[in-house]
Amino acid sequence: MDKLKKGLSKTRENTIGKIEALVKSSKKLDDDFWEELEEILIQADVGVNTTIELVDNIKKAAKKQKMHDSSEVLELIKDEIRKLLEYNNVPLNIPQGELAVILVVGVNGAGKTTSIAKLAYRFHEEGKKVLLGAADTFRAAAIDQLNIWADRVGVEIIKHQEGSDPGAVVFDAIHASRARHADILIIDTAGRLQNKANLMKEISKIKNIIQREIPEAPHEVLLVLDATTGQNAISQAKIFEEATGVTGLILSKLDGTAKGGIILAVEKELKIPVKLVGIGEGLEDLRDFSPQIFTEALFAHNGGD
Repeated sequence: MDKLKKGLSKTRENTIGKIEALVKSSKKLDDDFWEELEEILIQADVGVNTTIELVDNIKKAAKKQKMHDSSEVLELIKDEIRKLLEYNNVPLNIPQGELAVILVVGVNGAGKTTSIAKLAYRFHEEGKKVLLGAADTFRAAAIDQLNIWADRVGVEIIKHQEGSDPGAVVFDAIHASRARHADILIIDTAGRLQNKANLMKEISKIKNIIQREIPEAPHEVLLVLDATTGQNAISQAKIFEEATGVTGLILSKLDGTAKGGIILAVEKELKIPVKLVGIGEGLEDLRDFSPQIFTEALFAHNGGD
């Protein structure tokens, strides 16, 4: 909770701080109050559609509870944000007693490689045997970077040379995972969006190879989105969803943005659950997303940091 509070401090100051100031300066719940609340949420990257629906729900709840004084509405705002985040909350799907395959997708620079490293570290610390598959063969730097992280975390990596067939890497990684009795295989993929058709073709090929070897896999297709890119993250997500059938989101760099409202827009507009959030640079700073804890940390007083 303390770590999350610290990670959300920029968003809390920028968004919740402004809402609290609005509540203090407004006496009654009139049109001006609701308009200003909408403005604050839109500026926090909650998104226009999500903001309108959220404010509408808060208005209805305030009316139902016969609230007239703005000082009473803060708890309602908190409740409605939590409800919105709980609507689609699903934990990571990691089957027990069989090889779990996690495919990780996302644009270059979104924090994909570090998210894979943090995920591998987490499973490794839980005592699971983890293998990484370096299927982003488009850039030599991607393979090298993943290799460095694998060494640092203490897990094995299956890699080929730059320019080799990503499908061949995935095939070898699955067979190596079985031979070495691995619990979890995490596969990195190329993150270029310039040619959507190529991306779709490549990911489809990788998924077909995985499913041919393990029919029920991949157990998760996790899309890494950079929280600091705001609404741009949503357009990225739509392309990847179409190409890969994303099952969950990793929202990285949440500690680096003052517009953490993007998490509400992502949940509402994409209908894809946020499963993990990145709240710092450390290997342990990729956490399961909990709507309850997230909301409590978001509304915690800054003095508690």
